[in-house]
Amino acid sequence: MEFFNSLTRKKEKFTPIKDGKVGVYICGPTVYNFMHIGNARVYVVFDVLRRYLQYRGFETLFVQNFTDIDDRIIARSNEEGVSAAEIAQKYINEFFIDAEGLEIGRVNYYPRVTEEMPEIIEIISLLISKGFAYEKSGTVYFRTSKSPQYGKLSNRNPEEQQAGSRIEINPEKENSADFVLWKAAKSNEPGWDSPWGLGRPGWHIECSAMAKKYVGNTLDIHCGGEDLLFPHHENEIAQSEAANDAPLANLWLHNGMLLVDNKKMSKSEGNFFLIREIAEKFSYSIIRFFILSAHYRSPLNFSFELMESAKNGLDRIRNCRRNILENLKNTGESDSEISHLEEFEKEFFKHLDDDLNTANAISTIFDLVKFINKNIDQGSIFLKKSLEIFDFIMNILGINVDEMDGLETEEAEIEIERLIAERDAAKKDKNWEYADQIRNQLFKMGIIIKDTLEGTKWHWSN
Repeated sequence: MEFFNSLTRKKEKFTPIKDGKVGVYICGPTVYNFMHIGNARVYVVFDVLRRYLQYRGFETLFVQNFTDIDDRIIARSNEEGVSAAEIAQKYINEFFIDAEGLEIGRVNYYPRVTEEMPEIIEIISLLISKGFAYEKSGTVYFRTSKSPQYGKLSNRNPEEQQAGSRIEINPEKENSADFVLWKAAKSNEPGWDSPWGLGRPGWHIECSAMAKKYVGNTLDIHCGGEDLLFPHHENEIAQSEAANDAPLANLWLHNGMLLVDNKKMSKSEGNFFLIREIAEKFSYSIIRFFILSAHYRSPLNFSFELMESAKNGLDRIRNCRRNILENLKNTGESDSEISHLEEFEKEFFKHLDDDLNTANAISTIFDLVKFINKNIDQGSIFLKKSLEIFDFIMNILGINVDEMDGLETEEAEIEIERLIAERDAAKKDKNWEYADQIRNQLFKMGIIIKDTLEGTKWHWSN
């Protein structure tokens, strides 16, 4: 396997630190809203990485944090008149609903900032004792002048950062490039006791503390969106390597930006789309298929027209599988040539070995579909082998190929109504966790539900 390392800016053969074991850290969401399409790309892409590493025989340790205290969370809590903790828990629950709908498997650990304060305070204290950090008025800053390689990931130097900075100069900082490790709490904000007074962590230090605690001083792989290259990942490297005297990660993987109609997604542009909104028009499987249809390092352009094309492409793949099943019912045992099928499988994995190229891997799947359709009248040996390869490679991508089979039937609708009634009863008993589990189950079936004054309404997502 080879991956493009953002740190060295070249493809490198992947060799884990410990033979057979891979430690991976993924920068998780700040939980103040539902997952949007840009967030989803990160977690879908690196879910395929997890699946593929496991297929290749590695024991994986994946960690993905939740930032559950932040200015935006505090602002949302003030708007809604509830605590920041309640806002964070609400959107963590919603994250898992969308994640499960997108077939994003659970990782080993999901640490939260508010539950890791002792480790965060410990690493900040260590940085102060080593001369890499200083405190002013209850706020602690990292001293970038002590980090001679600062900027090595983003390929920037401190002078360029200062010259290009649009941030108002903070007179407490020794250097305008210095960044916050611990910020003093304002009177109306949540805070935690520390040697420097009541406060909360800066954004960057949380990941350094959690990566060290759950994986170790050096990660095999650090993942995230390319928007995190600077300053987040750059600052992570500076503070972790200063504290631990070891590289933070041997391999850095960054997925490309998401565009909407060839423009950067933003609320001000009116082109900001939540996964939940998109799932009302297209199934979660189609969203996942769309995301993986581009190479993870390339920009991904989202539009509803492109989503429609993704739906048509996935339907073509699903129809091929149905044809295999139908022909198996009516085909007897006979000898068939299956070596060509195995060549498609080898080609698929060759593309994943080449920097996780899911775009080319999906092109190979379409070639496989074409070949199977052309030879659909072959005997059962060919058809069984086709189905085996088909299901195996689609499982590596995490794409549900039989989701549509038998869904829109009278029997299915009876089951949907039963689940909705069960959810209504759970809500009446204030068993919110069980009600959310049922809603998640319905989402995965391709069912969109809405609570109205007239009761629960539902419809198919595609």
